Amino acid sequence: MKKRGHIPSQRSAEDLEVIYEELLHVKAAAHLSTSVRKELAAVLVFESHAKAGTVLFSQGDKGTSWYIIWKGSVNVITHGKGLVTTLHEGEDFGQLALLNDAPRAATIILREDNCHFLRVDKHDFIRILKDVEANTVRLEEHGKSVLVLERSEGEETGGAANNSKYTVMSGTPEKILEHLLDTVKLDSNGNDAIDPCVSDFLLTHKLFMPSSQLCRALQHHYNSKLFEGSDQEKANYVLTTKQKVVKLIGQWVTLYGLLLKEDSIAMDSLERLKKEVAVDYRLTSMLKDQFRDRRRPKVLENGYQSLSRNQQFDWFSNCEEPVGRLQPIRAQDKVLYEIYRPDYRPLTLMLPVSASVQEVMSATVQPGGDHVLVKMNSSGERAQLKLDASAVFTAMGLNERLFVCSSSQVDQLTPLKEQQGPEQGTLDVLEQMGSKDIASELTNYDWELFTAMHEVELVYYIFGRHKFHGAITANLERFVRRFNEVQYWVVTELCLCEDLMKRAMLLKKFIKIAAVLKEQKNLNSFFAVMFGLSNSAVHRLYKTWERIPSKIKRIYCAYERLMDPSRNHRAYRLAVAKLSPPYIPFMPLLLKDMTFINEGNPNYVDKLVNFEKVRMIAKTVKIVRGCRSQPYVPSSPQRGLADRMFLEGPSNRISTCKKLHPPT
Repeated sequence: MKKRGHIPSQRSAEDLEVIYEELLHVKAAAHLSTSVRKELAAVLVFESHAKAGTVLFSQGDKGTSWYIIWKGSVNVITHGKGLVTTLHEGEDFGQLALLNDAPRAATIILREDNCHFLRVDKHDFIRILKDVEANTVRLEEHGKSVLVLERSEGEETGGAANNSKYTVMSGTPEKILEHLLDTVKLDSNGNDAIDPCVSDFLLTHKLFMPSSQLCRALQHHYNSKLFEGSDQEKANYVLTTKQKVVKLIGQWVTLYGLLLKEDSIAMDSLERLKKEVAVDYRLTSMLKDQFRDRRRPKVLENGYQSLSRNQQFDWFSNCEEPVGRLQPIRAQDKVLYEIYRPDYRPLTLMLPVSASVQEVMSATVQPGGDHVLVKMNSSGERAQLKLDASAVFTAMGLNERLFVCSSSQVDQLTPLKEQQGPEQGTLDVLEQMGSKDIASELTNYDWELFTAMHEVELVYYIFGRHKFHGAITANLERFVRRFNEVQYWVVTELCLCEDLMKRAMLLKKFIKIAAVLKEQKNLNSFFAVMFGLSNSAVHRLYKTWERIPSKIKRIYCAYERLMDPSRNHRAYRLAVAKLSPPYIPFMPLLLKDMTFINEGNPNYVDKLVNFEKVRMIAKTVKIVRGCRSQPYVPSSPQRGLADRMFLEGPSNRISTCKKLHPPT
């Protein structure tokens, strides 16, 4: 934290936002609601102690504060039992005495020097809990809670009293959808911005509400006529409800784009609704601007343009096919599999990207045998794949290969020679290219990989692709694989360069490449290059590092600080918070954040969908959307060599660190 942020009364709005963001990644605060975290950010006190053995409080003391370990660890000791447990960074203690207004149940002793804590004093702790309870609204049906809302105060407008806004905390899927439909605004004056809660719901709905269930619910609301009143009031209610359903579906299409067309259940439902909307004159006249077909109209043989009503109303009228050298991988696409027999003869075949092991086996061997599909890496480690495993192609490691053989032949398999990587580096090619050209081509290609990936793939990846019918994560996995390719390409090229002076020049060039990547806001490849430079095989090249100019070394050391994982990668998070789009984020950290959120929070609370967790997941997913919210203008490096080196990826230039024995 900034120094001025250490004292609660002196915290600025920026300080509060930084503290709130960091609380999102603290284990002890993972279960807390957004409003509670924001209140905690305003009252947290930073407390530090220098010496191990310091007693923070003793058993029997009066409880005055709740503590979260920010750095370090403590021992928990009780009378008669001695050491009960050890608590580490991110864990908390002291809450029970405050809740029960009871004495401390244990003694807390610092286990190491230089421990830091986040402290919440009792009066603030109790006040925040009471505020949460007072602002919680529960809706019940048949004696059971179906929706839990939290009230927060809106901004004052024109001297009027504060407007209360209700945020969904948990609920049944149907009730959450019903509440969101109620909040859909129709008087947007041409502003098509999607309400954050609605986009949170739509981006993650498959976690708790499959497409079939969502489509049925939307159809039910569209046809709903349950309203008491005059005929005119009923007609207005029906029209308004239909408008809201159509607008929400339009936002669904906006978020998913053409990817939604791969969901057959959703498409069938959208086609049925499209026909119903098309015959409702009042509704189509109101929606004409929202769903006007902005694509070029078809010209018929007689020279006239086709202007049918269906062409005017189209859910996907504003969706465009992606352009660029690299197209997104779709579920129905086929990819080239290369599978080796026990005699190491390769068998190549085209199979769907989501093919299962069973499908791969059926295409390679006759049925009835005891054949198995084995994945083996360059170190000789083998893993037999289960028959129901799918998307084998995208799950392959950098130096892994597929083998099909009988069960008795598995132990006899050895790695292919090509898996050991190249025997010579490409220094002669790299010397002909400027650092900026190499970095620019890396960024251009990375951007295409990044934009080919749909952000919802992050949800499928973290929760398990197999849980979502027809879902693929191939584009995300291809992008993550690129990080590993670049990282090990750096290691390989440096370790294969035998000339000390040339290796020092190459090391200097890679540091310059990292500098340009950072300048271009390509944080994914920047970290890949830096991880490669910090690899133990490179780090031990002491004589090489000695020949690096001190100015370049200082640059490298400054970049190393950005890689510091302490305080949950705080250095990186503060740096990236200052960036404006477009930029390419450090994808492995985003996936780590989502994994932490998933594992640290239950999917359901009292049998209701934990929508607080949904919001946290969606917020991380939206980081990807935000990175791409502005157009990227590719730079123009010198063509030829750069294309040859990077367009196909440096994966064929990678060796394994275990096999490299560079001179020091």
